[in-house]
Amino acid sequence: MANYSHRSGASDKTSCTDPVVGAILSGWRYDITGNSPDLRLDYEAHLSECGHCRRRQRIHRTVDVLLLAATSLSFAAFLLAALVMHRLEAVSHITNVHVHLHPDNVAALARIPDSITIGLETVAVAGVIVSMLLWVLVAMATPIFGMITATVRERIAPELRDRLRKQVA
Repeated sequence: MANYSHRSGASDKTSCTDPVVGAILSGWRYDITGNSPDLRLDYEAHLSECGHCRRRQRIHRTVDVLLLAATSLSFAAFLLAALVMHRLEAVSHITNVHVHLHPDNVAALARIPDSITIGLETVAVAGVIVSMLLWVLVAMATPIFGMITATVRERIAPELRDRLRKQVA
């Protein structure tokens, strides 16, 4: 009679079915897009059977997407702030040159000094640049774009791929 060990659901969540392959995959942050087709098939088979590694890969991809989303949102927020500060500076100069709609004391209280506006605009532009650099670094560090290009490559018909290579050459 064969001795079959039965794993409980709790132990499946905490352990890998093949610790060697699991260690290799975790070392690459569960990215298998750049591997040779032979290794890739082995790793895909392991990911399909191992719930632990599949869950860890999903966590890593979620973190990658969240990092890209956060840097994209910070870029958009700093860009919006820079545009608002630039527009506010332009509007404040126009109201000083042309018609005063408010009494002098109210207009003086509502006006932001030029040095503060220019300083805030400079900080917003610096934020745009830093956010853009962080986005590029996150995009280079995460395998999302490699996965997208691999998926696109797989979906393009071989005839079209050959025709595109001939046009490039």
